[in-house]
Amino acid sequence: MNKFIGLFLVLLMAVQLLYPLGLPGLKRRRDFWKLAVIAFVLWSIVLLIRP
Repeated sequence: MNKFIGLFLVLLMAVQLLYPLGLPGLKRRRDFWKLAVIAFVLWSIVLLIRP
């Protein structure tokens, strides 16, 4: 499941670079780094919660 989420977020970043998503905070192509920060935070939370 973690690999699927990681792959999904990488694809989402690629889409953001090609065609901005238009979500609040993601209106420009250069905002793809925000998705990387979100992915890192989610990954960290999963590692902390996991036994």
